[in-house]
Amino acid sequence: MLSQTKPFLAHPFDDDKMKEECGIYGVWGVPEAANFVALGLHALQHRGQEAGGIVSYDKDAGFNNVRRFGYVRDNFTKQSLMKTLPGEVSIGHVRYSTAGNKGQTAARDVQPFFGEFSMGGAAIAHNGNLTNAEELRKELISRGSIFQSSSDSECIIHLMARSMQSNIPERLKDAARRVEGAFSIVAMTRSKLIGVRDALGVRPLVLGQLGDGWVLSSETCALDIIGAKFIREIEPGEMVVITASGVESSFPFEPKKPRPCIFERVYFSRPDSILDGQSVYETRRRIGVELAKEAPVDADMVCPVPDSGTPAAIGYAQESGIPYAMGIIRNSYMGRTFIEPTEQIRNMGVLLKLNVNRALIEGKRIILVDDSVVRGTTSRKIKEMILAAGAAEVHFRIASPPTAWPCFYGVDTPEREQLLASSMTEDEMCKHLGVSSLRFVTIDGLYRACGIESGRSKSCPEYCDACFSGEYPVRPADQIKHGFKIKELA
Repeated sequence: MLSQTKPFLAHPFDDDKMKEECGIYGVWGVPEAANFVALGLHALQHRGQEAGGIVSYDKDAGFNNVRRFGYVRDNFTKQSLMKTLPGEVSIGHVRYSTAGNKGQTAARDVQPFFGEFSMGGAAIAHNGNLTNAEELRKELISRGSIFQSSSDSECIIHLMARSMQSNIPERLKDAARRVEGAFSIVAMTRSKLIGVRDALGVRPLVLGQLGDGWVLSSETCALDIIGAKFIREIEPGEMVVITASGVESSFPFEPKKPRPCIFERVYFSRPDSILDGQSVYETRRRIGVELAKEAPVDADMVCPVPDSGTPAAIGYAQESGIPYAMGIIRNSYMGRTFIEPTEQIRNMGVLLKLNVNRALIEGKRIILVDDSVVRGTTSRKIKEMILAAGAAEVHFRIASPPTAWPCFYGVDTPEREQLLASSMTEDEMCKHLGVSSLRFVTIDGLYRACGIESGRSKSCPEYCDACFSGEYPVRPADQIKHGFKIKELA
């Protein structure tokens, strides 16, 4: 039975950030595999804080699953609960809703999803978003499927159920060929752990080894927490099936030029993870270097907006020669479930999470480095805090290009009309925010920081950068039906 805590309250500081999509994890061939999954999900908590779930299989106890609202640390650290998840194969999922009931996870939407097939049970966990889920859902319901959730991911289970293939991996291939959009999936049967990544490789998935066992994870940082060895990334368009015979690889989809999400490098992935063989931290530091080259300003101090702006701020300071300092201090113990009982307390929202280091700020010309500007509401509040502390000037430098388009591949972004950059130029945004200057890293500067020295190719970009460019590599069919106007397809 799913345990429910009080619903999450959107914090004023968090409300203006693009929300992480989801995190997935799987372990095969290790005693008490679910314990390792719980640790892995803890390392992936930044990718989803609304809910989490774990499924395991044991030859005596069969399939067991536990799904809970809230943080992994508050649920999956209890010995009495983890004893209900025995077995040497297990998968798990942490969720932030990007489909179904956005920001309002229902019990039925918490993954992993489980289904009984003629050849036995299987569970799946999905990171990403299916752009044709509405169309598929209507088709499946018309043919007799009964959905239990509002999640796009459930379509995969129903497509597997209708496949005529004789085993679970082949049925998963059939299902994955029908869906569109972004998907990295971990799945399990009684004896197998399966990983699959869409042909564009939009969302990450990596393979690790733990003794004689194997691990699948959204990020490498979640291998480190259990002492697993990073083996390699799952390739775009690849499926791996892990059994007692080892790791079997296949490529069941039509080959395409990979387009991994560039925002994983800017914000979503943890800085201690490795993507495409590159340190996420180092990529973010290099973004700061590019910013300093592209947008210099005469100032006294470079300060990050913690925590995601820190590596870029370090890079900006190193390149510019302007001193780096922690001008804003983050309260690490401010939880997302903090209860704001009165209007007076509610209006102190940002101060509950961030505080200005007044002794450093007063009288100084400050460069604030942040990862992005979405609606702009947080940027304005932070600017007001800095000025109230006595800063002489406030200059914003943003470690991503202007976010002008919504993401349909597994990130919860506002409607396009709510994105500041969709209707304002850089100069207009500067005036709107009331800062001394505002500059974003260019798209070419971002690509150079990611290792593409020539910058962004106009005809064949290396990454999915639709949130900046408006060029969607997969047609968002469901959104277009509802009237969304796309710029072009790349």
